[in-house]
Order: sequence, then C-alpha cells, then structure tokens
Amino acid sequence: MSGLTLEPLWHDFIRIVKKEVKPALGCTEPVSLALAAAVAASELKGKVEHIEAWVSPNLMKNAMAVTVPGTGMTGLPVAVALGALTGDHQAGLEVLKGLTTTALSEAKSMITAGKVKLRMERGCDEVIYSCVRVYCGDSWASATIAGEHTNVVRIETNDGIIFDKQADLVRDDENTSLSVLSKVTLSDIFRFINNVPLDAIRFILDAAKLNGELSREGLRNSWGLHIGKTLKKQCENGLLANDISTEIIVRTSAASDARMGGAALPAMSNSGSGNQGITATIPVIVIAEHVKADEERLARALMLSHLGAIYIHNQLPRLSALCAATTAAMGAAAGMAWLIDDRYEILTMTINSMIGDISGIICDGASNSCAMKVSTSVSAAWKAVLMALDNSSVSGTDGIVSFDIEKSIANLCSLACHAMQITDKQIIEIMEDKM
Repeated sequence: MSGLTLEPLWHDFIRIVKKEVKPALGCTEPVSLALAAAVAASELKGKVEHIEAWVSPNLMKNAMAVTVPGTGMTGLPVAVALGALTGDHQAGLEVLKGLTTTALSEAKSMITAGKVKLRMERGCDEVIYSCVRVYCGDSWASATIAGEHTNVVRIETNDGIIFDKQADLVRDDENTSLSVLSKVTLSDIFRFINNVPLDAIRFILDAAKLNGELSREGLRNSWGLHIGKTLKKQCENGLLANDISTEIIVRTSAASDARMGGAALPAMSNSGSGNQGITATIPVIVIAEHVKADEERLARALMLSHLGAIYIHNQLPRLSALCAATTAAMGAAAGMAWLIDDRYEILTMTINSMIGDISGIICDGASNSCAMKVSTSVSAAWKAVLMALDNSSVSGTDGIVSFDIEKSIANLCSLACHAMQITDKQIIEIMEDKM
C-alpha cells in the first residue's frame, strides 16, 4: 500500500480484514487441533508413536461431525493424527495441505490400534482450546492453542518449557486490531468502503476466487448433503424457479457442501470460519454478476460484506449457540444491497430485517447440515434486501430490533453472549451422549 493516502482508521480496517479473512483447508475447529498436533510433533525427538489430546466443549461440538478434507473420515481423532504425522506447523489453517495417502493410512492404523486418545477438557474457560501431547518412546512434546484457532500459547517437551504466553493477552490487549471495532460504527465502515483507494483493498478479490471455486466444485460433485446440486437439479425439473434468488442459494450452498463434505480445496474464511467466509462472499458475487459490476465495485461490496460480518461477529464469542452464518449473511446482505442501491439507509434497513428474521438459529456444531443453515441465511439476506429496496424493514417496535442499527446488533449479540449460553450447554450435553 505504499504511496496510498489512507486515514489511520482505514489502515486498521485493512489490517482487521487481512487478519480475519484468510484461507483455511477444512473446518477450522478440527484444523486447529491438527495445528496443535503439528506444532507439538515439530518439537518431538523422533517419530510420533502415540497421541493424547484435550479439547474444550465448544471445539468438540464444532468438530465432532465434520469431514476432514481428503480423508472421507469425520471428527477429531483423524485430524489430530494427521496433524501429528504430516501437518505443516508453519501453515496455519492450511496445516493439512500436504496430506498424503501414506500419512492417512498411518493415521488410520494409529486410531485402530488405540494410540490416539482424545478427551474433553471440562471446566475449560476458553471457548477455543486444544492441547496435544505426542510421544516417541520416553520423549514427549506438547502444544496448546487457546483463544483463537491459530494462537499457540504454550510449547513444552520433557526437557522443559520452550514457549509460554497468556492467551488473553492476544484477545484483550487494547492495541490489537479487533479492539478498534468497539469504537466504530457501521457508518464508519460504510464511508471507508466508498472512499478507500481500490489498490488498498484489491486483495479481497481473492475471496471470490477461492470461494467461487468451492462453489463450482460443490455443483460438479455430490459433497455432503449436496444441497446446491440438488436445488439446481430441481430447477431443471421445473420444481424450483431458476431466478436470482435461487442462484444465490444454490451457489452459496454448493460451496458449503464442498467444504463440509471434505473437498480438498481451501475456503477463504471469515472470523475463523470457512462457512462464514463463504456466506459473506458468494451472494455478493452473484449480485455483482447480475448488475454487471466491474472489479472495483465487486471489491468494495466484498469488503463491505466481510468487514461488516467481522464487525457484528466481534461482539459475539468466537463459538456460541448462535449460528454465525446468520451474522455473516448480514454482511452479505449489506454488500448485495450496496451493489443495487448504495444509500446507507438501505443497508441499515436490510440488517434490521435480518435481525428480526433469523436471530434464533442455533449452532449445533459443524457438520454437513451447516449448508442448510447457510442456505437459509442467504435466502433471508436477499429477502431483506428486496424489502429495503421497497423502503420496508422490520420496525424498531418489533422484538429485539431497535430504530438504531447499532442497538439492534448489540441486542442480538447480547442474547448470544448471555441467554444463549444455557442453550450452548444443552447442545453440548446432547452431543456428548452421541460420543
């Protein structure tokens, strides 16, 4: 960005998006555990012979039914085994990109032989937490991730501690980029995307490339519940209208199908979630194509969608009982609305209607059915856009919606942070019974 004149706040916005919007291969919860295993294995003297791992209840919830890319297998045991055997500890959320058939065979053998032990860390204060200890004879090494999916807070071996830091220093430090979001409003983001030089945000177009390819893969093959492919087929059968609304749902669902079904392609994630990244990206692409937007207008709409989604999600726990595809879809709704009518009032009406519509969708863990929630969320987003374009939205007199958009968002996030914590515990208990 050398040579560009940017306001100080705009630098912060760009840093935030670059931090929160990045490639991830596979669902980020099992991938986070795989990364901890890879880091631990990188410090071990010798080949990994057996593994012990501990995860927080929420990480367990969001990884229990997920297909690990390239394996055809679900859950945490295969993720931690592959991370330890073949993971690239320097690749972040793409830790498993070097997966080989030999490593997969070894991982399966370790699991079958009972050499992979996984436990839930009860009473864990961290929503995202994983600790992996790998062994070779009498030697061992461990790594702990906490607070964020790639935030390594401790590395230790039988020879002593190699690295140690407080997880909450990263999360709560007033100098971190995300802390800026507590001091801004949607109107600040709106002014930014309308005025920032294109070259400063051109990088966001990579989201269109990565998530667009996931969508195409989801329509080529039958991944997961193959919702996108099924709906497209029903359009051809005349049972579903082949219109712009269906196109949004089909293409977005297809990308989620591929990701949750184990396609070996990275998603461009948002706020630590590939599904959130997909939801914030694909609907905007569809509308950009429909209105024949040029590259600059697409980049600005994608930046509004992704930064808007981050802004809302920042008021939530990283993982909670509220399905975050809904908040990502609020970002997408803003981006879609802006492409058609770039008045700020349209944006606020759109998000208010979204909050009044789908605020109660729960997260019951990452799985193939996430594509269903994604399809519901983007459908609601387009409906809210259409209402706003007709000068209609959910009123501030209704439910948790306020006349002030910032208050509406705060009300939604307050539910997730407080009342829905009980819901989250109940969901985890139900899922525990399946283990």
